[in-house]
Amino acid sequence: MDVIKTVSGGVCAPKGFKAGGICCGIKAGSAQRFSGKRDLALIYSEKRCAAAAVFTTNRVQAASVLVSREHLSGGTLRAIIANSGNANACTGGAGLAAARRMAELAADEFAISPREVAVASTGVIGVALPITAIENSAGALADSIRGDEAGHVAALEAIMTTDTRRKEVSLEIEIGGVPVRIGGMAKGSGMIHPNMATMLCFLTTDAAISREMLEPALKSAVRRSFNRLTVDGDTSTNDTVIIMANGEAGNPPIGQAGENQKLFAAALEEACVRLARALARDGEGASKLVTVIVEGASCEQAAEVMAKAVASSSLVKAACFGADANWGRVLCALGYSGAGFDPGKTGLRFKSRSGEITVYRDGVPLPFSEEEAKRILSEEEIEILADVGGGPGSATVWGCDLTYDYVKINGDYRS
Repeated sequence: MDVIKTVSGGVCAPKGFKAGGICCGIKAGSAQRFSGKRDLALIYSEKRCAAAAVFTTNRVQAASVLVSREHLSGGTLRAIIANSGNANACTGGAGLAAARRMAELAADEFAISPREVAVASTGVIGVALPITAIENSAGALADSIRGDEAGHVAALEAIMTTDTRRKEVSLEIEIGGVPVRIGGMAKGSGMIHPNMATMLCFLTTDAAISREMLEPALKSAVRRSFNRLTVDGDTSTNDTVIIMANGEAGNPPIGQAGENQKLFAAALEEACVRLARALARDGEGASKLVTVIVEGASCEQAAEVMAKAVASSSLVKAACFGADANWGRVLCALGYSGAGFDPGKTGLRFKSRSGEITVYRDGVPLPFSEEEAKRILSEEEIEILADVGGGPGSATVWGCDLTYDYVKINGDYRS
């Protein structure tokens, strides 16, 4: 039996969690003119949860980030309320008050403390959040929550903006012979770059695990997943990853480092990697998922730096869109990454389900079939593999191609 199994249910897969989502009129731009699209989501735990989070590294931070940082400082949560269609960023004191009001509204519905509620927002920056629309819909939002996959889907759809597909995950492992589940949802399509991205990610687990063990597990998982994700080189004001653990599985409590902690951390990393891949695949205007793998570096950090440089290169991304095996752009990106390596000991390959082709080895370009290369690079999922020497460092970064549609989407995003 596999150590990590895929199940269904998303954030409602773990015991004791409910979720829901409704349309309250934010995406329509007016509380009186509904678009019919869900734009307000809620995730709720019947029990108090150990909680941890990672937020944007941008110095400009949305009101939701500031409020959630405060509320997460206590280490526990019961709920997450999130809206789409409005980032509530760069909106001054009124925006901060609106974010606090969102937490109060959710708390009032369940008779809990506002400090047990995290807040998240995503959408257009610099526009006042229509808090009245949320106030008028708080009851309906609370009534919408369900403990099944339908509840998960409703909440997930309510946090989507330019996303064209759902990003979700549900995994199960055994800890001490007890089934433990991790569920997750994410949104994000553009303004995505390492050190997180314009993304929201909410994770739930019924594992019994302390905050002291949960927080480092999340930070490690984010470092090897969302921090290795790039679409367009922009890091947002609203990036938020939150995990809540309610202990409902009844596994032997994880309160210190050991095998059970390692197993949980591995499953959490797998969940985040799956979501990161889904985010890259749905990059704004993207037609391809591009995976960059660097091996043979002096250390993992050096490999990561090189892989990020390749995945972030507009020229490499454009070549991927055109299925052009322009390996010189890849080598160039490796060279300006800032990491040390010997080009004379470097090899480059392109790979997809249509095959694999080596184009450069030990500092020498190799003859190859342009037709074969184009066939390989025409697939929806392609890999760029660089072997830069005999070192132990390796890293994988996920990105996408750069298409005409990216410019179309972002040329009139606010309208």
